[in-house]
This record gives sequence, structure tokens and C-alpha cells, in this order.
Amino acid sequence: MLLSKKTMMGVGSAGLIAALAMHSGIAMAQDAQMRGNIRVVIGSTSTGGDTYQNASIVVDRLAEHLGLNMKVDAVGASSAFRTLDRDSRGNTLMIFHDQSYLGHLYGVQGYDDIFEKYTIGPTIAINPGNAYLVAKDSPYETLDDIIEAVGNGETVRVAIQPGGVSEIGFSALKNAIAIEHPGQEDNLVAVNTGSQSDKNQQLFDGQADVINGSVQANEQYTRLPEDDQKAMRFVWLTARQGTIEQALEEGLGQTTREQLLEYVEPNVDVTMGEDENFTFDKEFFFLYNKEMDQGIVDQIDEALAAIYDEGSIQEAQLNAFFIPDFNPSEEASEYLQEKMTRYEEIISNIN
Repeated sequence: MLLSKKTMMGVGSAGLIAALAMHSGIAMAQDAQMRGNIRVVIGSTSTGGDTYQNASIVVDRLAEHLGLNMKVDAVGASSAFRTLDRDSRGNTLMIFHDQSYLGHLYGVQGYDDIFEKYTIGPTIAINPGNAYLVAKDSPYETLDDIIEAVGNGETVRVAIQPGGVSEIGFSALKNAIAIEHPGQEDNLVAVNTGSQSDKNQQLFDGQADVINGSVQANEQYTRLPEDDQKAMRFVWLTARQGTIEQALEEGLGQTTREQLLEYVEPNVDVTMGEDENFTFDKEFFFLYNKEMDQGIVDQIDEALAAIYDEGSIQEAQLNAFFIPDFNPSEEASEYLQEKMTRYEEIISNIN
């Protein structure tokens, strides 16, 4: 919009500068909005996993609310970070989970300190299903049995995918054993492997005694009869009790919410010392290029606040066994940094 001749004649040089500055500010504010096609990269290559499913629920509603074309692209963590690094315009956003900072704490190549390198966007949901399982005919009935066995000198092998959400429960368990049975923690041995199917196979073949899994991926195996080679049972869910209590009463598959609560604290204790027990909620959130305009950060915060206030997104998330968890960017960044600090202590203790 051009200033009119009348307006220009009616102001002195100082007034004209102020008017132009005001006009420039309006233009900048207008520019600080998402435009065109928006690519939302995720830290997973799977279009059937929880990251893709979670991102799709949120991005579809965000696109509709803003009237934009937004697409979720499952490119994997390394590629997602590189892609985000190259685009400060706001046409590339990222959704990932706690792996994004745990990978850095574990020293995994390609993971930088996200709180220094990126702008943290809002949290959107929790996957409460992070779990540990044994074969249904395992001699270990409970997690306490596993801790006692390791403390008594038995070797217990745990199949994990190293360097993130899959490993943090293993680290906490090893730390608890070091506290309760000093010097015996090395009897808990990590079997480093890849995808969930790889971890499952380790259990099927008798190459692992315990595996990291999830309610979503492994609940089907807990329904099998004990004499089936693939039969499993849960011994631990890392989520907080209050998180599981927010799930639908029917739970997932044939496992109800009440049954799932048997595998979280206070029914299952993994000590962190000083009367504190370990819990871990797998949380999903946006990440942005550090140079992206604050106006776009605010735009997404405001849009998601309206979407969550409307309420239907929570129903979709709960039906997919996710727990709604919207917090705007500033609150999310502060909370996640505090969360990282808590788990950094555990990782440091066992390393």
C-alpha cells in the first residue's frame, strides 16, 4: 500500500519517516506468515509408525485451519535435520520426539543440541506406549524379578535400538541396579539392534531375554498362547501413571487401561535414588529453523491453540492411543530443556 500524496504533504520529514516505518512494520508483519506449500519432515522413515501417525493428525487439522497445503514427509532424523537447516522461510517444519535430544546426550552422530541449534515449537501429544516385554514363558514374572536376577549375578540381555527413546529405559534400569546392587549393573547387557521387528526377532530366537517395544506394536503378541514362540507379556511401561490414566478406558486391542496401569509406577518401581522413581513419557513436538520468523512461530501456536480448544483433535489422538499434550512454544521449550536435564543425569551415571 502506497502513502497518498495528501498524507505525504500533511506530515513533516519526521512524521514521514514515522509513517514509512509504520507501513514497513505492517508489511513485515504480513510477511511473517506461512505461504505456499509447507513440508513437515519427521524423524522417521516409516509411514506406519507413531511419529507419522501423530504428525498426520496434527498437520491435517493445521492445514485445514490455516487454509494451506501441508504435507508430512517421512525422511528420517538425519535428513530431516539437514532439510530444516536449509530453510529459514517457514516452508519446512519438523515434528519429532524426545529422540531429538536423547540422541545428542548419547553421542549419536548427526544429533546436535536442539536447544542451541533450533527453535523449539509446541508439544502436541504423548505416546504412552513405550514398553518392555519378555517371552510369555520367561522365568521373569515382573521387572523386580529381573532386577533381583541381575543383582544376583545373572546376565540379562535387553534388545534395544541404541541412542534414544528405546535406550533411555534400559539406562534407567541399569542405573537402578547400580543403586540397589552396586557392582552388578554390568550383568544387564544391551543387545543393540534396529527396528521393532528386529527387536522382536531377538526375543523369538532366544537371543534376548527382554526387549524394548510398545503397546501399539506388541500388544497383539501378548494375546498369543504361552506355547507360541511369539507370545510375549509386558513387564514395564515407562509412562507416568497420570498419563496412562488419560487413555481411553478400553485401552488398546484386548488390553484395557486398567491392565496397562499394572505396569507403571507405583506398581513397578525403577529407582533413581532419593525416593524418586524413573518415568518417561515419549512426547512429540515441532522444531523450527533458528532463523524462521517469530511471526510464524506465533501463527502456529495460535492456530494449534484454537484447534485444541475446539476439541475434536483430542478425540482423534485418543482413538489412536495418543494422549493430547498441547503446550505453546515458549512453555514447551522450557519444559523440554528441564526434561533433558533430568535424563542427562541418568545417562551420565551409567556412562
